[in-house]
Amino acid sequence: MLIMPRDHDELSLAPDGLPLSEQPQWRQDFPIDVAQDNYVSRREFAKFLVLISSAFSAGQFWILFKNWQRNQAAPPPAQKIASLTEIPVGGTLVFHYPNEHEPCILVRPDADTLLAYSQKCTHLSCAVIPNVAENQIGCPCHNGSFSLAEGRPLAGPPQRPLPRIQLEVRGDEIFATAVELRSI
Repeated sequence: MLIMPRDHDELSLAPDGLPLSEQPQWRQDFPIDVAQDNYVSRREFAKFLVLISSAFSAGQFWILFKNWQRNQAAPPPAQKIASLTEIPVGGTLVFHYPNEHEPCILVRPDADTLLAYSQKCTHLSCAVIPNVAENQIGCPCHNGSFSLAEGRPLAGPPQRPLPRIQLEVRGDEIFATAVELRSI
């Protein structure tokens, strides 16, 4: 015997097969059908896809806009880092440039060379540590390493070189003048 649903919301029968009018009171008060509750129509699925795709696209445009905005900004002003007498040969110094949220490292591998890089690894922004004896800058998070002379990745997961901080020596003082974003 086939029992037809009384209305369009009642798509299936109760587990015992009785019509809704013969069901216990609790089932009449809560006539939620599990199969009907889990049903997703094509229209609902399409709405979900459009919503997620729109959110993803908006996020990509936001990233593009912020990147464009960063490139349009005026270069940061020169900032004094230290004097030459404060950093010995083979020594390093941590400083912040172009703002207090961007840690950088200054390395003096020999008497005539000064190198400065962002201290954030290009993989996951872990703090990198220079090793002057091995001519490398190491990232302890995932055993990545960079060339001390060029900042290019040598090993591990980093794929992009460290941003180089351009330096200028004025008399006995060392100044950071710009951030150089480079690609391989």
